[in-house]
Amino acid sequence: MPLDPQIAAILPLLSGAPPLADGSPDSARAGFRLFTVDLRDPAILAPVLSSEDVSYPAAEGGRAARIYRPAVDGPVPTILFVHGGGFVMGDIDTHDDQARLLCAQVGAVVVSIDYRLAPEYPFPSGYLDALAAHRWVVQAVDELGGDVERIAVAGDSAGGTLSAGVALAARDGGLPLAAQLLIYPGTDFVDSEDHPSRVENAEGYFLTEVDMRWFEQSYAADAADPRASVLRHPDLTGLAPAIVAVAEFDPLRDEGEAYAAALEKAGVPVTCTRYAGLIHGFFGLGHLSEAAKAANLEICAQLKALLA
Repeated sequence: MPLDPQIAAILPLLSGAPPLADGSPDSARAGFRLFTVDLRDPAILAPVLSSEDVSYPAAEGGRAARIYRPAVDGPVPTILFVHGGGFVMGDIDTHDDQARLLCAQVGAVVVSIDYRLAPEYPFPSGYLDALAAHRWVVQAVDELGGDVERIAVAGDSAGGTLSAGVALAARDGGLPLAAQLLIYPGTDFVDSEDHPSRVENAEGYFLTEVDMRWFEQSYAADAADPRASVLRHPDLTGLAPAIVAVAEFDPLRDEGEAYAAALEKAGVPVTCTRYAGLIHGFFGLGHLSEAAKAANLEICAQLKALLA
């Protein structure tokens, strides 16, 4: 399918900057925040009952989190949301729109977290923060959604990678997790030759192969570590049911689909959808593309059904 026309119209804005590797982490963060926060129209934000800034106990002291509550009575699911940004960029503000969308559409309490970013804090720092956040959500679930049987983890891009790692650790640690939502996750830091989409979509579609390599080199000291390259994990059995969403014109498309296939082979219930005509980052582009908006609503409906 051809590229969505509304996405094609904004690609020059999304892809016009120099490669991230040509600048510093701070300049990359500033650029990302400009597009996602400073230029954001508040009118696009999904309505929620309330939001509250708190902190959660992480490996090196408290870290920021934001709790979103839906206008729904009674016990509801709780979603731990882990933001994307290549492990180098992003925070709870850059993904405020995505967390609100999940809260409103799924009817769940959403706990969106910050975590330590690379290269200042390479792997496993962010991964350990995400695990700490999940433990905290489990311990505090009575004050959050109130239903320990309906805790989920969700994330986009790097946040999807970390969410998959949380699901593996939850299984190994015997912690409750009812679902994992992985939106265009990176699952394999080892070998791009196994994933043709990294070549087919290497440039021209917002996320480039050059930028991905910069993210990966900033984050992962050991690319083969199965806590980072979850596709390389030797045992995927017994994991929480998964929803995997990928985009047709995304370098990460093939490894997301490969991970979904590996989960299915291991007996994990999984729904994997390739969204035609869309690019990496579409979960934050619903206000600019009707196709992205439809995909986002379908993803939320899939998670809502899984947690029903």
